[in-house]
Amino acid sequence: MPNLARYLCIVVLFLVLVLIRAYETILFYDPYLVFFENDYLYIDNPRREVAKLILYTSLRYLLNTVTSLGILYLTFREKSIIKFSVLIYTIAYVFLMVAFLYFVLNPKQEDYYLFFNFRRFLIHPILILVLLPAFYYHRLKR
Repeated sequence: MPNLARYLCIVVLFLVLVLIRAYETILFYDPYLVFFENDYLYIDNPRREVAKLILYTSLRYLLNTVTSLGILYLTFREKSIIKFSVLIYTIAYVFLMVAFLYFVLNPKQEDYYLFFNFRRFLIHPILILVLLPAFYYHRLKR
């Protein structure tokens, strides 16, 4: 693939990440979007459908992950990087989802800030911001 086309595809994939974020209220069920926009430290936990929340949060994580893996592949073009990234994303998903479920099923006001941050790692493509520079630095060191 010529460099110009590759760079264009990377830009398109970053735009996909932006679109997922921009249309989050339309695409995904998440009562915590409005909850965390308000003064959540002083209000009660919102009503939620747990199974639906888990399904849509997982779907959003999957969409962000697949898009991020595409960016990583187009950037570095190495299958070993993709395999390692899949492992990182899988471990992160399991760890974050367990914590997410704990906070959803046991809502306590003093845990809202911690819950907010665990949820953020699930619904936003934060890992790509760590993996891109890490793999770039790794490549420079080789």
